[in-house]
Amino acid sequence: MFLYTGFSAFDSNGARLTYNTYQDTLPPVETQPPNTNYKPALKGQTRAAGARTRSSYETRILTDKLKFPWAVAVLPDGRFLITEKLGLMRIVTVKGELSEPITGLPAVNAADQGGLLGIALDPAFAKNRIVYWAFSENKGEINVTAVAKGKLAADEKTIENVVIIYRAEPAYKGTIHYGGRLLFDKTGNLFLTTGERAHLQTRHQAQQLNSGLGKVIRITRDGKPAPGNPFSGKKDVRQEIYSYGHRNVQGIAISPATGDVWEHEFGPRGGDELNLIKPGKNYGWPIITYGTEYSSRKIGDSIQQKTGMEQPVYYWDPVVSPSGMIFYTGNNMPEWKNNLFISCLGGQQIVRLILKNNLVSGEERLLGREGQRFRDIFQGKDGALYSITEQGRLYRIARKGS
Repeated sequence: MFLYTGFSAFDSNGARLTYNTYQDTLPPVETQPPNTNYKPALKGQTRAAGARTRSSYETRILTDKLKFPWAVAVLPDGRFLITEKLGLMRIVTVKGELSEPITGLPAVNAADQGGLLGIALDPAFAKNRIVYWAFSENKGEINVTAVAKGKLAADEKTIENVVIIYRAEPAYKGTIHYGGRLLFDKTGNLFLTTGERAHLQTRHQAQQLNSGLGKVIRITRDGKPAPGNPFSGKKDVRQEIYSYGHRNVQGIAISPATGDVWEHEFGPRGGDELNLIKPGKNYGWPIITYGTEYSSRKIGDSIQQKTGMEQPVYYWDPVVSPSGMIFYTGNNMPEWKNNLFISCLGGQQIVRLILKNNLVSGEERLLGREGQRFRDIFQGKDGALYSITEQGRLYRIARKGS
């Protein structure tokens, strides 16, 4: 186990401790000027009041030996099945011990933002050992966000009987904005998030219902449109679409309190979004946005509101580059119960959001001193939070002494 130094206090085992005092009202945690002068459409839609964890917690690095990890699924025995961007899966124990690479996976296009992406276990994994994963698949000179499934062998050295069940077509000759997060809903159907592939040639497809780009997709475990999807039975529409008008979705989670589906997506320069997803709704990209082009040029008509298009519940400007996301349900840190945690890349931190009546009432930023690009965040069987970083670390974040 690799322990590190740097906090102002440590326990006898070398774990980093955080002690906080609590104030009823704190200023927003974002102190940098925004990139635009756009005004929020809703009160509290950005730069909510700051929040601060009252309880003492400790942060421990379990390993720093992963290679560009992207997503994690928690196995029934508490170990972690982790995808690595370059095309490998590994199992990691709660002590940070890494398995050898798991073989049998199809090739990935790991250029730029592509590679082996999201992962999810079949709801009946304990019996059937079926694993699902998203990846960037080469199709000649073009590529596509695809979903495959296969069986984790009893010896855990290979994935057997691999089959690709879904492709978010059309394919495109580009290597960014794949989306790629997976999540099973309570009915046993599978959500896939996709990106619009970024370029001006494809950006508009986020608004097109005959395209799988820039969408939240909902499919069966065999890759078919899930029953009850909002566009079921409609002509000239991809019936697997659950919502549309998205830019590049890399986080999706279901609220344990309400059952609502939430997602977050990368904005351009400014305008990262947190959205409450409603079936069949249009989330506006690229017609409405709180961001600009990276060159600072305006996007389209430079509008932030339009009838028939949903507003984000919350947005960030400057961006935090959100990737993984989870609602915390554990008992290890009771005051975090039902809070939303987001792992951030460009922001190099973990964002904690307190939600009340589906609005953000408080924001806290954690682990900002680590200098890490946090790619995914998840909850272990022990009720602790865990996070992986692009630099190869696996963190455990838990109540002091637990």
